[in-house]
Amino acid sequence: MQSSRSFGTWFQRQVSTRVALALGVTLLSSHIAAFSPQTAYAASTVGAGSYTTTKPASIQLPSNSAGAAVTPKRTANVTGPMPTSDWWSSLGFQRYAGNPYSDAMFAYPLGMQAAANGLQVGYATSPGVGNEFHYGTGNALTIGVAGLSSPDAKVDAFSDWTVTGYWSGGGSTLRATFGHGLPFVYATKTGGNAQITTVATPTVFAGAGTNAVGITVNGQNYGLFAPTGAAWSQSGTTFTSGLNGKDYFSVAVLPDSSAATLAAFKTYAYAFVTNTRVTWSYDQASAKLNTTYTATTTAKEGSTTGTIMALLRHQWINSSSVNTSYTYGSARGQMKVVTGSSFSTSMAFNGVLPSLPDKGSYDRNQLNAYVNQVYNGGSVSVGAGLDTYNTGKQLWRLAALVPIADQLGNTAAKNAFLAALKTRLQDWLQGPDGKASDVFYYNSTWGTLIGAPAGFGSDSELNDHHFHYGYYILAAAIVAQYDQSWASDSQWGGMIKLLIRDSNSWDHSDSMFPFLRTFDPYAGHSWASGHAGFGAGNNQESSSEAMMFNTAVLLFGANTGNTTIRDLGIYLYTTEMNAIEQYWMDVDNTVFPSAFSHNAVGMVWGDGGAHATWFSGEPEMIHGINFLPITGGSLYLGRRPSYVTANYNEIVSENGGTENDWVDVMWSYQALANPSAALAKFGSGGYTPFDGETKAHTYHWLHNLNAMGQVDTTVTANIPTYAVFNKGGTRTYVAYNPSGSATTVTFSNGVTLAVSAWGYATSNGSGGPTATPVTPTPVTPTPVTPTATPVTPTPVTPTPVTPTTTPTTGSNLLYLIDGASTSVNGALSLTPGGGASSDSIPSAGGTNHDGTPTNALTYVASGLSGSYDSSKATGFALYLDAGTGVGNGTQARVSYDFTGDGSYDRVETYNYFALDPVSGDEQYTQGLGLKSASGSFANLSGGKVKVEIWNAIGSSAVNIRTSATSAQGYLSNLLLPYGSLSTGSTGGTARSNLVYVIDGAANGVTGSLSFSPGGGASSDSIPSAGGTNHDGTPTNALTYVVSGVTGTYDSSKATGFALYVDAGTGVGVGTQARVSYDFTGDGSYDRVETYYYFALNAASGDEEYTQGVGLKSATGSFANLSGGKIKLEVWNAIGGAAASIRTSASSAQGYLSNVLIPFTSIYQ
Repeated sequence: MQSSRSFGTWFQRQVSTRVALALGVTLLSSHIAAFSPQTAYAASTVGAGSYTTTKPASIQLPSNSAGAAVTPKRTANVTGPMPTSDWWSSLGFQRYAGNPYSDAMFAYPLGMQAAANGLQVGYATSPGVGNEFHYGTGNALTIGVAGLSSPDAKVDAFSDWTVTGYWSGGGSTLRATFGHGLPFVYATKTGGNAQITTVATPTVFAGAGTNAVGITVNGQNYGLFAPTGAAWSQSGTTFTSGLNGKDYFSVAVLPDSSAATLAAFKTYAYAFVTNTRVTWSYDQASAKLNTTYTATTTAKEGSTTGTIMALLRHQWINSSSVNTSYTYGSARGQMKVVTGSSFSTSMAFNGVLPSLPDKGSYDRNQLNAYVNQVYNGGSVSVGAGLDTYNTGKQLWRLAALVPIADQLGNTAAKNAFLAALKTRLQDWLQGPDGKASDVFYYNSTWGTLIGAPAGFGSDSELNDHHFHYGYYILAAAIVAQYDQSWASDSQWGGMIKLLIRDSNSWDHSDSMFPFLRTFDPYAGHSWASGHAGFGAGNNQESSSEAMMFNTAVLLFGANTGNTTIRDLGIYLYTTEMNAIEQYWMDVDNTVFPSAFSHNAVGMVWGDGGAHATWFSGEPEMIHGINFLPITGGSLYLGRRPSYVTANYNEIVSENGGTENDWVDVMWSYQALANPSAALAKFGSGGYTPFDGETKAHTYHWLHNLNAMGQVDTTVTANIPTYAVFNKGGTRTYVAYNPSGSATTVTFSNGVTLAVSAWGYATSNGSGGPTATPVTPTPVTPTPVTPTATPVTPTPVTPTPVTPTTTPTTGSNLLYLIDGASTSVNGALSLTPGGGASSDSIPSAGGTNHDGTPTNALTYVASGLSGSYDSSKATGFALYLDAGTGVGNGTQARVSYDFTGDGSYDRVETYNYFALDPVSGDEQYTQGLGLKSASGSFANLSGGKVKVEIWNAIGSSAVNIRTSATSAQGYLSNLLLPYGSLSTGSTGGTARSNLVYVIDGAANGVTGSLSFSPGGGASSDSIPSAGGTNHDGTPTNALTYVVSGVTGTYDSSKATGFALYVDAGTGVGVGTQARVSYDFTGDGSYDRVETYYYFALNAASGDEEYTQGVGLKSATGSFANLSGGKIKLEVWNAIGGAAASIRTSASSAQGYLSNVLIPFTSIYQ
């Protein structure tokens, strides 16, 4: 909403108290335009519409705070449209009469401000925190030239995320280039010596008297770089250099104070960034947005190419480009550093819809009545005389009802709504000279289209254009859905494209408008203030209205068949969605300062965020300004239902009770997590709607979500206009077809959906595989008799982990050894494996298991002792491969049991790692950050460490590389925050939780269960039941026992077994098993489990009998084993023939009869 009003809170400073800053840069490629679409823009007529080039009287041109008109502050090197609403806009738009330099500018990791003597630069890592948090610039030094005293600072060049400032005065000039992600400022000068002045006495930590000096100022580290052969000389707080006759130098903020880091940065200090460019592409088949960020460099000396770039969190969590261990702090969380000329990100696109489908649980007569309240017997209009913002809201209020009326078959209302929209839009889209109101005016000086009447500084400050115009574009997109000719370029579509281009032109060569005016491609989100003239930098309040603009662009492009505009919308939508989740919502709890007590900010500032708005302190409005308007593009707000619940609960807490302002907006948001609760509040509709809403739209929204459930992001589709929902395990697939031909939409889990031209379709999974398998609880009182053809299964026969009993001392690095499955623990070893292998991590099954280990592989090391080192933290490197599987995310949890008592004292769950659909191992590390952690560290004393690995999202299995040798490399490992670890015996030999059936049992003779496979396959004979029914009662049973076992019960596991049995040609034989546990070895069995019998077929050949037939009965509860005993009894419950059980098979032979016990830390 209105994010840049000229009043405000703490950040408003008197001009006299502003710190004036300035900065110098090498020349960036000038932004020169020659827009090349087919339409020539010399005239004001565009299709059936037009704009005026005569300023309406109500329009106030861009001006300063004294009301005087201003023009862009730029040198002759800059021609064509220059951006406004950028992070550096205060350098080119003088908002304050007494400040011709700039206000604070934030291009992380640096904060900057232009002043008469150059550019003030700093790096801030400690914010001030209250109801807002702000880092400030951290001003540490000024980059300048001896004698420089400039009357102003101007823009000399710019590119997608950099700017060059220019200073001239006192016989010297300075140009300085700086930008997002760049730790460097690149400078060229004429006149006096290069000069760096610090705000406090610096400490020189390396390179004193050379051309590369490392200094520390106020706790932060900087590198000063002059040409080869030059030197920096110091006098107190001033460093100067003659630059050996050259004209260039650079300054960088360093991530640490080591000489090695200074040397590493020196490598890039002379590769000056001269251009930056963002490009994007939408991969429709995989529903991925792929974005590449490229920096062009010019070597001032040497041959180095590329540069150093620090990635923001929304970038690095979606990128595999990070190739260094350097990090920086920022107001947007941790930044990670890449070196090179470019990096790329890949983000999932989860679709948008023009509206929700007709799936609601509503009373259709009641919904139609709500529609008719607005239809009002055909008297429909969109109010005249409103400014651009309020006109836009009323346009959307009506446009939202068109698809609903269409779904209800209320043709009269639908047509009336469309007619009213066309009338109002067409009035605004015609601008003959002399028209004073409801018109768009083009100003070539600033390269912008301004609507009259303007609102909230959209004229004098060039604020909020994307907020205002997005509503017009969205209304036009709905019209285009029903009348494509109306939206053609020859009719009204050309003018709508002008509105798109004014806010976010997609073409660097556009001669009328700057490239991406309001959207910052590096920051990942839009800015609202046209001039950015604030002590905290630029700002944006209503991220949701920015997303409305992005949705509008996407839908207008889709409904008009313009894939360039459609894909622009997808780029803006997907990128900004990721930024909003991190910087407005902090969904991963990693960005906001720990002392900031809120779940969300109402507005993001260049140097922080504020739990506030420009217009109200009401909790519903502070939160709700980032929810409205509710559209078919608002579903991104529901990607994290648990966050929605937490955020909504905070609104209630702050309000001292349930919402009483903007109630329909609040309900629509709550419904993304708890639709039934939100719907109950709607009741009989006895409330006053928000001024941009209707009861019909809210009723439709709430009932649809109540029927379909929560947004499901784990399944994507090969069309941009889709959504997937999940209610209690049942998915609803929705697609809209924005074309004149029927199409078949394919979802990533194989479900297909036939959609008619310009139509919607929904499904719960027909037309492809069932999206969410139903897993019933089986009741098996009567065993199933299989066919006569024997089944030959391929069993999982893990190799038990058997460490030596001699204590071993090693490093703090543990390696993953193969053999893990969902029921068998793998090992963590102080020594690498014997040869590369892999274990399979089961698919997430299309369900979201983020944060909850599900079908996890578990690797354990026991008997560990070591001293905790508080200077260290857990680390890991896991090598994973999803093959060609799309949309998989693998997650890890590391748990510490410090004394081996079975209780995990410290549990760390890490954010999941999104895998690409290209075969080949990818590295998942702790660098993605902690999702949650509980407990504190302590020393290990005979303790245990486990890592659990599972698929949090996706529908494909993933392989983890295990057991690799040092020579093979890529060893999956776990690094513990301890000194050298020792491990050894705790009363016996460490064992796995799998015991094997060894031959030798007979009626009256007990056989054995062994933790090691046998030496060669054999069999024991199970006596016939003699035609008598012994179901549930061991009779003439074979008994196998293992004794002296100690272990910790794991409640997440259960008994399992695989017994290979054969009745030959005997008919009607059923074999049964019982497993018993004596926890202390005292001869009393404390837990007894009897399983249903297994009906064998009458064909020779082993069949596999497993616990899957189900428990017939169980007595007693589990406990830890302490010198205990496990017994397996096998007998024939029915039939008249004997059976045999395969025993003593070796690992190489396979088909090893075994019992899996639900214990860990097992010794014997």
